[in-house]
Amino acid sequence: MRRLAVCLVLACLVAVALVPTASARSTNADVKRGLEGLVDSPGGPPGAIATLYKGGKLTTIAVGRSDVTKAGASKATQHMRIASIAKAFSGAVALHLVGEGKLKLDQTLAELLPGMPAEWGPVTVAEMLGHTGGIPDYTESKAFKKQAERDPKAHIAPEEIVGFVKDDPLEFTPGKRYEYSNTDNILVGLIAEALTKQKYGDLLKSIVFQRAGLGQTSFPVDPPLPKPFIHGYFAATETQGAQDVTELFSPSGAWASGAIVSTPSNLNAFIRADLGLKFFDATRQKEQMTWWPGGESSPPGPGKNSAGLALFRYQTKCGTVYGHTGNFPGYVQFAAATADGTRAVTTTLNIPAPTGRLLAQLRSVQTTAVCALLGK
Repeated sequence: MRRLAVCLVLACLVAVALVPTASARSTNADVKRGLEGLVDSPGGPPGAIATLYKGGKLTTIAVGRSDVTKAGASKATQHMRIASIAKAFSGAVALHLVGEGKLKLDQTLAELLPGMPAEWGPVTVAEMLGHTGGIPDYTESKAFKKQAERDPKAHIAPEEIVGFVKDDPLEFTPGKRYEYSNTDNILVGLIAEALTKQKYGDLLKSIVFQRAGLGQTSFPVDPPLPKPFIHGYFAATETQGAQDVTELFSPSGAWASGAIVSTPSNLNAFIRADLGLKFFDATRQKEQMTWWPGGESSPPGPGKNSAGLALFRYQTKCGTVYGHTGNFPGYVQFAAATADGTRAVTTTLNIPAPTGRLLAQLRSVQTTAVCALLGK
């Protein structure tokens, strides 16, 4: 009997050990440790910052340095380039115009911008927003790369941007594949201007910035950033320290695909508003959430990625969030929210998007942040 009692006690202890406890959940402390690991890794950023919004409260977690020349981590109110998360803004503008009846998702480039290459003509608005139209990516062109090397601070008009690939054929038959293309959102911005007879920057202000209360968000087309700002760097190497590239490149070369400047707190507010139907209605959101499995954002975000219209779905071990990532010299960004927009998370590193092991590490930290956001 005594031996039986001991066995029963041991069995209970094992069973208790196997039951998940509250301590197994991801916490803000776990997120901080993950960010510190990124900063301490070879080729890692000087600093990193995450924001988590839940229960009506914004929590900021920051490590490392915003500026390598002095102590102090990044703050949620410091400006930064949000890179390709700007595509979610152009998507908000386009879907708002669809809601107003000024634009249709099945309208083609030939109908809306007849001056564009004839071969591109059949590509629809939905295909441009979802990167399934096959339009070549200007950032991969030799002409764009030569321009960036020759005069990185030069102002480039959006028509010139399209001109880098205007003589190139479609990469594939529209609607048959997914392939991320920065040119898509340049065209979406030009379409919005043509339909409304307003400058794209003004449309951003009236449709997005004002509606979401983004008082620290702007659309500059020249290199200077509003102060204070998070400094952006090329990561340090074995032979060279971190190189400050905050204002080295003109954002005009990214225009509607990546020129927006915001802050971590404003970016968190934007993605909540985007999912929370501040810019368009539930019918438009349903159209937006038509997913292309395996369509990864650039860089890929946490978990399993799927592409919608100017939005990505991130299915993680703790649940699903929706948002966008971004990559610009000096900054790699991630912003996502729950389907109802009540909870949101952002992460910012002040280097360009890493590759290989460091990218995998970043995605793991983003997953931890999502788990902390969702309480899992």
